[in-house]
Amino acid sequence: MKKYIQILLVSILSATAINLKAQDSADPYENETQEQRDARMKWWREAKFGMFIHWGVYSVPAGTYKGKQIGGIGEWIMNSAKIPVAEYREFAKQFNPVKYNPDEWVKLAKEAGMKYIIITSKHHDGFALFDSKVTEWDVVDATPYKKDLLKPLSEACRKYGVKLGYYYSQAQDWNHPGGAAAGGHWDPAQEGSMDEYIDKIAVPQVREILSNYGPLGVLWWDTPVNMTPERAKKLIALLKLQPGIIHNNRLGGGFRGDTETPEQHIPATGFKGRDWETCMTMNNTWGYKSYDNNWKSTKVLIRNLVDIASKGGNYLLNVGPTSEGVIPEPSIERLKEIGKWMKVNSEAIYATTASPFKKLPWGRCTKKVAGDKTTLYLHVFDWPSDGSLLVPGLKNEVISASLLENGKKLKANKTEDGVVISVPQTASDEISSTIILNIKGAPDVENVSSITQEKDGSIKIPAIEATLHGKTIQYESGGGKDNIGFWTNPDDWVDWQFEVKTSGTFNITAQVASMGSASFQLQINDKSFKVNFPNTGDYVKFQTIEIGTIDLPAGKFSAVVKPVKEGWTPVNLKSIQLTPKK
Repeated sequence: MKKYIQILLVSILSATAINLKAQDSADPYENETQEQRDARMKWWREAKFGMFIHWGVYSVPAGTYKGKQIGGIGEWIMNSAKIPVAEYREFAKQFNPVKYNPDEWVKLAKEAGMKYIIITSKHHDGFALFDSKVTEWDVVDATPYKKDLLKPLSEACRKYGVKLGYYYSQAQDWNHPGGAAAGGHWDPAQEGSMDEYIDKIAVPQVREILSNYGPLGVLWWDTPVNMTPERAKKLIALLKLQPGIIHNNRLGGGFRGDTETPEQHIPATGFKGRDWETCMTMNNTWGYKSYDNNWKSTKVLIRNLVDIASKGGNYLLNVGPTSEGVIPEPSIERLKEIGKWMKVNSEAIYATTASPFKKLPWGRCTKKVAGDKTTLYLHVFDWPSDGSLLVPGLKNEVISASLLENGKKLKANKTEDGVVISVPQTASDEISSTIILNIKGAPDVENVSSITQEKDGSIKIPAIEATLHGKTIQYESGGGKDNIGFWTNPDDWVDWQFEVKTSGTFNITAQVASMGSASFQLQINDKSFKVNFPNTGDYVKFQTIEIGTIDLPAGKFSAVVKPVKEGWTPVNLKSIQLTPKK
């Protein structure tokens, strides 16, 4: 997987209207009712957390080719280094996972609180982890190991009650003639008919993985390069071999699948009306890369899980085993630490739905609804030092409040600003502590702003207080960043709510950083400003720019920032500030 492939994917999937008649005739879920769909998706929606496994021949070079470290992600080394087919196949002779222990892998996933596993049955290098009868480019025929890797994993998953799914690269295949390749072929051995490739390799291999390994929960397609509706039809029709199987949106040919698949980021607002799953690495790469030691902290990983659950999504967290079949120790350490947190807090993750709050200043919220009672799980990242936690804008009558960790009862009172909960002076967990708040009825929330005038009359509108709308945009922190970033999609936008207590005329400025020059539109009340931002030379090199002046009476207002689509280049936005004009 790769970012530019994701961008290509988005463009391909946008053409969902292509040949709808043709696609409908192949889709086994064409006539599925909402009730049937809900039943099929139930386990997946409740699971929330899964393990991704990227494993293959690419773990042998492990990011190095001919003594040189190859940039990019590990599983793409064949493409990135333009390794000839015959030369790359030699690596298979060193792929010998004698330390592979599928029982331990599954137990590790389960201990971490993961409910399902997705493994790369075949990635873009075309190498199959199973005994395929349509090619010798597989673990049984091409390696000294000579045993199917998927069968014992499927047995272990059934043994420990973990759902299993297979990733399959249906279009990109850099080893078999006719398979697609991002950026084009580089070896004559890759040339051939893609239709023949689909018919002779992809279709029979998908039939194999759907037929030979027992019940499967998920089929995870990837990078539909050159996938036409006609080609996709042949593959989607095979889903009938696994009744009830869930598949994602990366098949191509206009098929949307069951789930959206944001990669390496958390969408600002999730996907309204769609099931979705963020897939992420623990370091920078999916497949094993020996020198990639840029590991995310356990704190980041747990808060990612909470953030995703609070927006109604699933978290698919990756491990990349070595060629010997060993999951790297930093991955194991983090999964065990996540597992410790999940033993206490899993109730606030599994089977929850999205938060009713647009934004919470101290953390996140998930919920469960049962009859006329709603349980709000308050995930507190920033524990209040004064022993008072405000749940802003909540109007419901409170039934009870308690700590999830030990059941300790807490006092909760309704106020004009929301519900105030009296909490201990110190948090039970420095990463994320959970408070259970039971309320009557469905959540009734007035989303209120915490942005008000300072004593000097100024109004600071920071990135962290923004409500984000879109697919790629997100809040960034650390490494010199405290800003809205990843603004690659010009359809994404942000807004804030703020309050003016003392009327006046205000000068408007913004802090921006960018590697290009473009514009966005700032709307405050009924006044609009076109803001041209400069190339500051770096995405962490912020510059204050003048926007204009505005007259505002006392009251509540919104500030909306939307890209000017023509000529848009990403910008990091740290803040907007209104300063009284002297």
